[in-house]
Amino acid sequence: MATTRELIEEYKQKRQKIQAMADAAAIEKRHKGGQWTARERIDYFFDPGTFTEIGLYVKHRTVHFGMDKREVPAEGVVTGYGLVNGRPVVAFAEDYMALAGTFGEYHGLKEIRAINLAKDMGWPVVGMNDSGGARLQEGMDTLETYGQLFRAQIQASGIVPQIALLMGPCLGGQAYHPIMQDFIIQCKNTGYMGIAGPAFVKTQLGEEIGLEELSGWKAHAIKAGQTHIVAEDDKDCLDKCKELLSLLPANNREQSPRTACADDPERTCPELDTIIPDRPTQPYDMYKVIRAISDNGYFYETLGLHARTVITGFARFNGRAVGIWANQPMFASGTIDTHAADKGARFVRFCDLFNIPVVTLGDCPGYMIGSDQEWKGILRHGAKLLFAWADATIPLISVILRKSYAGAHYGMLDKGIGADFVFAWPTGRVTIVGGETAASVIFAREIKESPNPEETRIKRTTEYAELYENAYFGAARMCIDDVIMPSDTRKQINRALDLIENKNKDNKAFNARPWRKYSNINL
Repeated sequence: MATTRELIEEYKQKRQKIQAMADAAAIEKRHKGGQWTARERIDYFFDPGTFTEIGLYVKHRTVHFGMDKREVPAEGVVTGYGLVNGRPVVAFAEDYMALAGTFGEYHGLKEIRAINLAKDMGWPVVGMNDSGGARLQEGMDTLETYGQLFRAQIQASGIVPQIALLMGPCLGGQAYHPIMQDFIIQCKNTGYMGIAGPAFVKTQLGEEIGLEELSGWKAHAIKAGQTHIVAEDDKDCLDKCKELLSLLPANNREQSPRTACADDPERTCPELDTIIPDRPTQPYDMYKVIRAISDNGYFYETLGLHARTVITGFARFNGRAVGIWANQPMFASGTIDTHAADKGARFVRFCDLFNIPVVTLGDCPGYMIGSDQEWKGILRHGAKLLFAWADATIPLISVILRKSYAGAHYGMLDKGIGADFVFAWPTGRVTIVGGETAASVIFAREIKESPNPEETRIKRTTEYAELYENAYFGAARMCIDDVIMPSDTRKQINRALDLIENKNKDNKAFNARPWRKYSNINL
């Protein structure tokens, strides 16, 4: 029978062996490759001394293909909870140094335990992904656990924020795990995500392609629109995650933390009075508007490299976290195509799930038209925005800077679709179509049969534009609450947010609706 002292010593040795993870040479090699170990990532991420590990001694139960002789420290994933900037967070960090961080039955069960703990406690969950993929030696045990993991993630979705960090490879079934989380932050030189790696693609399809091109940051942050934020390295990735968490509530029953604000909420922005060009087709930079009106010019952008005709991200107004959804006239006049519609709809729905008000800054000539967009399903994708707005119960404020035509008028949030307040600048051009388009339809016959068609066309175009293509007709019909000076935009937004801050208190707006499971959004 071992003595207490011997048992304590055995405990220390077991714990030390598992936490060691790998020999010094292997760790040094990893550092030279620009990556930290799983435990180094955990140590940096959490406030010093606050992390509590769960499942350190978990082991797999596989005996086939030599697995009975393989020790996988902590089952290739470090899981636990602690404080990040003083707030509780649950996290798991896959350990590529332990059997390539492969996902096996108990590896998955540890991650499921972490997600369920986060859901039950109402804490955000962060996954640090760095895995060689499925542990094929375990067969059906691995396969079935993936399904359990996905179910756990989906059941926690909308209850707590979920953030995925791509810090190493994440291929095959493993890639569905981060893609279903709310935000993905990808390390530029080490993070990869894909449904299949290059070797499998070549075997199945005969396509020759490298890992970087197939699954690197450009594939997801620019083309696919699946990576929200790109990071330079592990440290930058973890820092960006901490910053994002600071903008989000812990769960769907709370508000985002409000910070002290030294920037006067009534501050005017005189530079905005001259930002709109005289020529209606001339672009300007919407980022300048966002930074002018937000607290201290702060803006945390998401999906900034994808669907660049529109902008999404978080700003602060008098210390409040607020979602920004804006057109960017610098790219294709700020039109909304299929990608932009998806980008906006998902962002709005996230904000609605987590009680974050949304402000739109609109300057949009319309949804993108033409055969390419028609065949890609612009109507279906565009409708996602309408579902997002109409379903939302958060404070919603629309500011129309210039163009607000046709479907883009409600796609960028109008009074009819659900805005609490709609403001317009004097430069606003708010109507169903522009004067030239309207004249070519309504007065087509008159223009054609006129002795001087060009003179008649100009006359009718001007007549229509003066009557409808402005912000005042909408204000006269109470579709626009006020036409404001651009320099007063920050002040008006802050006043409106003060007024409707408790719009959805006790979920009254939601409870007043007829019962249903959820809307049948055009997915």
